[in-house]
Amino acid sequence: MLAGSEPGPSLTLTPEPSVPTFDVATSPLTSADRALVAVGAFAAASGERSDPPELAPDALQLAEALDLDVVAELSSLDFDGSVGSLARIPTRGQIPAATVLVVGLGKTDDAGATQLRRAAAAVAGAAERVTDLGTSLHLAVADLEPEAAAQAVAEGLLLGSYRFSSFQTDPRPFELTSVTFHAPENDDAVRRGADVAIITAGAACLTRDLVNTPPQAKRPPALADRAAAEVADLPIVVNILDEQALADGGYGGILGVGQGSSEPPRLVELTYAPEGASRHVVLVGKGITFDTGGISLKPSASMETMKLDMAGAATVLATVKAAAQLELPVKVTGLMALAENMPSGTATRVSDVLTMKDGTTVEVINTDAEGRLVLGDALVHASELEPDAIVDVATLTGAATVALGSRIGALLSSDDDLAAAIERAGEDSGEPLWRLPLASEEYGERLEGAIADIKNSAGREAGTIFASLFLHRFVGEDIPWAHLDVAGTAWADEARGEISKGGTGVPVRTLLSWLRSA
Repeated sequence: MLAGSEPGPSLTLTPEPSVPTFDVATSPLTSADRALVAVGAFAAASGERSDPPELAPDALQLAEALDLDVVAELSSLDFDGSVGSLARIPTRGQIPAATVLVVGLGKTDDAGATQLRRAAAAVAGAAERVTDLGTSLHLAVADLEPEAAAQAVAEGLLLGSYRFSSFQTDPRPFELTSVTFHAPENDDAVRRGADVAIITAGAACLTRDLVNTPPQAKRPPALADRAAAEVADLPIVVNILDEQALADGGYGGILGVGQGSSEPPRLVELTYAPEGASRHVVLVGKGITFDTGGISLKPSASMETMKLDMAGAATVLATVKAAAQLELPVKVTGLMALAENMPSGTATRVSDVLTMKDGTTVEVINTDAEGRLVLGDALVHASELEPDAIVDVATLTGAATVALGSRIGALLSSDDDLAAAIERAGEDSGEPLWRLPLASEEYGERLEGAIADIKNSAGREAGTIFASLFLHRFVGEDIPWAHLDVAGTAWADEARGEISKGGTGVPVRTLLSWLRSA
């Protein structure tokens, strides 16, 4: 159990399974003495399922070594080359490897990093019962640079290998421990790509772990301690504001949300400041470690996944940690606004008025609109740091899921250039975002309160836009700001491609891609 969590039933944690390690060999894949080798194939250009797939160059070389009509073999197995489709072909001793795994990459014209990542995740799922894998999938897409291709494949393998079994008494082990990229050329670039992927995928998996952890093991003080422990060996300065510091600093939003819980709230500040950094970015994450809705109590079914409501804070922690590991030349400050939203005799009531850190008074119309209250205080704190940009991440509104579903996140921003850069990063990372308008002229008047300066809820219509307008109220003037509402994308009810069931780790890799390109 994490330090600082409440006493309760004993939980015996099983160690997490180890993730595969990576190596690079300059020998051809045909000579790989591995339990399994993986190659790619494309869907027919015609788009007709009945037409035969097209082998990628690495698969063609293997076909020659096997002296086998692999296309005919695949057609007989009803393999269509769609992204992530799989077919196993025995080698019958023609090459050292026992089995060839062919994975679909989709149409040639569509193939890129996203398709490679998803295909590699499918390979990981198929390879969990073998110990070692050889592949040259990173050579399949001619238009991709070797480093980017290797990063995509390694990310897919690592994300597809993810398992959360800490609380299982008898977990089924994931046996794949070694992956070798066969790269006759550009082996240094391939190694760099794999090294980056270990960090970026590791950050996504850390976020997944924290989101999947049961709520009694990550209450605000415990999660704050966990954050400090995660970065203890890195050049990151940690400052944790406890309930007294929050009260002294006037953080009425965070305190108001957390006052119904027996465990007090926290604000965690993580600062990575490399020498010579050219710019400063502040990331702000919503960290509601469990959301009952407070006095505006959620139905029981709506609470079943509410341990995920700290996904934004987990994203911020993982991103700052990875930025330090990657030694990015950007100063990154992360703010984790942590509270537990519980109903009790001390909980904030509907129609109570809270005073935020900047002095703004807020009438609480709905205690289940709590994320914007903790984020408002954190955004004021972020603005006082006078950064070049602020980005917040939150599982904020059900309206975002209604509008965009579970595969596309919502992006709202006060700055077109910032929005475009984050949108591109999301596309490159396979974590798409769709920009919604920050429609202050159309909806801004709905912020106005009856007895306080503003109110925290204005009904169901345009809920994501209203919540964003509320947040923007607390961002310093002229500071570029973007808000990522990941209510739909931070959690998945079933696994697909590189996305795991439960916590997904979205949008960690998007933020890291953006920071790396900044």
